[in-house]
Amino acid sequence: MAWDFETDPEFQAKLDWADTFVREEVEPLDLVWEHEQFVPLDGGRRKAVDPLKQQVRDQGLWATHLGPELGGQGYGQLKLALLNEILGRSSWAPIVFGCQAPDTGNAEIIAHYGTEEQKRRYLQPLLDGELFSTYSMTEPQAGADPSEFTTRAVRDGDHYVINGWKYFSSNASTASFLIVMAVTDPDLDTYHRMSMFLVPTDAPGIEIVRNVGLAGEPMNGGSHALIHYQDVRVPAEALLGGEGQAFAIAQTRLGGGRIHHAMRTIGLAQKALDMMCERALSRTTAGSRLSDKQFVQGYIAESYAQLTQFRLFVLNTAWKIDKYNDYKRVRKDIATAKIIMPTVLHDIAWRAMQVHGALGVTNEMPFFRMINGAAVMGLADGPTEVHKVTVAKQVLRDHRPSDDLWPTEWIPRKQAAAREKFAEFLELEVGNL
Repeated sequence: MAWDFETDPEFQAKLDWADTFVREEVEPLDLVWEHEQFVPLDGGRRKAVDPLKQQVRDQGLWATHLGPELGGQGYGQLKLALLNEILGRSSWAPIVFGCQAPDTGNAEIIAHYGTEEQKRRYLQPLLDGELFSTYSMTEPQAGADPSEFTTRAVRDGDHYVINGWKYFSSNASTASFLIVMAVTDPDLDTYHRMSMFLVPTDAPGIEIVRNVGLAGEPMNGGSHALIHYQDVRVPAEALLGGEGQAFAIAQTRLGGGRIHHAMRTIGLAQKALDMMCERALSRTTAGSRLSDKQFVQGYIAESYAQLTQFRLFVLNTAWKIDKYNDYKRVRKDIATAKIIMPTVLHDIAWRAMQVHGALGVTNEMPFFRMINGAAVMGLADGPTEVHKVTVAKQVLRDHRPSDDLWPTEWIPRKQAAAREKFAEFLELEVGNL
């Protein structure tokens, strides 16, 4: 029987190195080049970041989720989860360690479904960290509901012509290529009517109408593009996988992306909890430290409980992915992690903000950014409500309806059955009275 909560000493040493490295070398990048992590490196940023990437490679921690044939270490999802807890503290850290979203998911599906030419042109530079990519799926009128997608890709000889609108295509303004989901046969069902295409961002007909920012960011200053595809002509070789395979490919990609978001959220929530504890021990009000106030103690206890439960669940889910090597088999657990994630981050960040008082609501502290991030996590890769439906359906598959008027655990019937089971002993008790 195998049952262990320990990390092997060799990998723990790597985690210890990563923890120090991120704190001392990577987190300062967030302060100097904020919001520039998805801008291709040049000048001073390249001189600063490339040596850091090389140190990560020297430690054998570059793109740890990928197999050796793709330039990774083949560590799997569990070890990636432990590493991502550290990387989640910093916006730049996933870039420096070669495991940033959405590029990790995009690389995964190109590795699984791409031709050798597609891998040469798109995958290898992506793995080398030399370019960025965009997953262009959601649409203004449909959100993430594929049954409502209208962007079309029509076959025209040796080409496809793409027309339509896509929304919230993250990092499109700095990406080198887009993975575009488009309807190729509207007469088929939702699961077979769409295909995916690898499209260079400089292809004629692609217009980034505006870059949408998150709450608090300036208008047109964000990184989530509204894109108009107008007669965008791509060769048939741009098709990723086979025609009609987009839905299946998307599930392969999104399963990993969802659990990776959860892994990084652990680190961010832990950072908020650490900040809350430091403030509680540092601040004195009404004659005693905040850490002596029962309300604050309650905040800390509730936050620790939430985070610990969430962390163990995510680690268990990552372990299952490694064990079964099948995202579909772990679909229920991945969806559950996605449900829990925004609430955990929101609640802990909100409590930490409260403990910091007026300072907590200013832009000199990161709490509102965390709270906004929690809201985004509740929508990215599918709304929380959709995942709740998924989990409920999966859980119900393991249960059966009662074949009687009364529930299985109806006490009067069970009590009668128990009395019948022990009737001879009950008769002895009566006889001894």
